[in-house]
Amino acid sequence: MNRDMSPVKPAVAKVKAKSPAAQLDAFLDKFTPEVAAQARAALRKMRARLPGATELVYDNYNALAIGFSPTERTSEAIFSIALFPRWVSLFFLQHGTRLRDPEAYLEGSGKQVRHIKLKNPGMIDDPAIQELIAQALELSGKKIDAGQPRRLIIKSISAKQRPRRPERNQN
Repeated sequence: MNRDMSPVKPAVAKVKAKSPAAQLDAFLDKFTPEVAAQARAALRKMRARLPGATELVYDNYNALAIGFSPTERTSEAIFSIALFPRWVSLFFLQHGTRLRDPEAYLEGSGKQVRHIKLKNPGMIDDPAIQELIAQALELSGKKIDAGQPRRLIIKSISAKQRPRRPERNQN
């Protein structure tokens, strides 16, 4: 009871959940300013290239990945931007092995996925990379509806994560 003899109400903290955009910003801010800036620029370019895409965010153990999909289903994601402590990569998640890549940008040896380690976000504008993006879109089973609003969905956050910044003793 307080002084006026009315019962004391417990303080209820009204915690407003962070929006998905605010959560993604916080995830990006865990990386060095250079990697975070490169990723933000790459995301802007992919958003401009893929209007209507649903963005699926995975703050995983190894990396932060932002997938671009026609739906909320992870299996239908066509691309992702993935952040690692020292670089940002553009992943081609479907049919990566089927893409014609005369400039030899694509890396990887898996059965499906290929990626490009972005030296800078402007690489996305390279005509050869735009052609790879166009091929991937053409090969994808479901198409991204440019008329739908962009959606950002936080799909998972790993409790345990590798450091998001390079270790000091590494080169």
